[in-house]
Amino acid sequence: MPANSIYKSIGIFTRPRRADVSSIVQPLLQWFADRGVRTAYDMETAESMQVQTGRTREQLAAESDLLLVMGGDGTLLAGARVAAPLGVPILPINLGSLGFLTSFTLGEMYPALEQTLAGQLQASERMMLQVELIRGGKTIEQQRVLNEAVINKGTLARMIEVELEIEGDFVCRYRADGLIIATPTGSTAYSLSAGGPIVHPDVEAIIVTPICPHTLSDRPIVVRDTNCVIMRQRGPAESVYLTLDGQKGLPMQSDDVVRLTRAKERLKLIQPPKKPYYEILRSKLKWGEAV
Repeated sequence: MPANSIYKSIGIFTRPRRADVSSIVQPLLQWFADRGVRTAYDMETAESMQVQTGRTREQLAAESDLLLVMGGDGTLLAGARVAAPLGVPILPINLGSLGFLTSFTLGEMYPALEQTLAGQLQASERMMLQVELIRGGKTIEQQRVLNEAVINKGTLARMIEVELEIEGDFVCRYRADGLIIATPTGSTAYSLSAGGPIVHPDVEAIIVTPICPHTLSDRPIVVRDTNCVIMRQRGPAESVYLTLDGQKGLPMQSDDVVRLTRAKERLKLIQPPKKPYYEILRSKLKWGEAV
């Protein structure tokens, strides 16, 4: 490890229950040890390796100068929740399938680590959203999301009604399967599947995308990231949920309010310098390929 490296301690954060984690992590631990880098790993990694020395993910982030996140985009989203509040950068390695965010391949891992420890790879910053669920005038839940917050219905629920307000101005009362509020990073996730636009991560914006709206003229809109966005659940709330980054679902009640603002924290994400954003889009979305 270079003497002036800022990364003295690295936390290894992996996808739970992945069969080949042990075969990847064991030589990686030796690689770090040979370079004098302290390492620790989360409980999920410890379970895969059948050892008892794992940390909680919150502890791991607090003890690390850098998180090495190995898995798919879902694993990275989980890592972002614990790393961003502490300002800990993430180096993502793709062990999943699509991987818009985890854009280093397993074969690129060791060269990427060498460059990172040498200070040759810099972290870019990704906007996150602060999400508050308000019931009866009281905030009952607060979370940060990297991709999106969604009000959506359960499998057998009827179409739901959600009012949208931006900066105090009433926008629309949607009758739809749901409503997505996404960051530019999240524009290539659920929002894209629902017909939302792709927004470059450097653009300072929030994307509002209705899911299967009853009125076909209800279209996605893009607003400044300094705006305060309010969603109000109207009508029956049976089987209606607030879903955060596709990983946490909170049951909603009638007249619940969801307030979204730009989070103070930003995720620090190390990305391959030789893979421009548009190259990743072409590769993942297979643009220009014959169908």
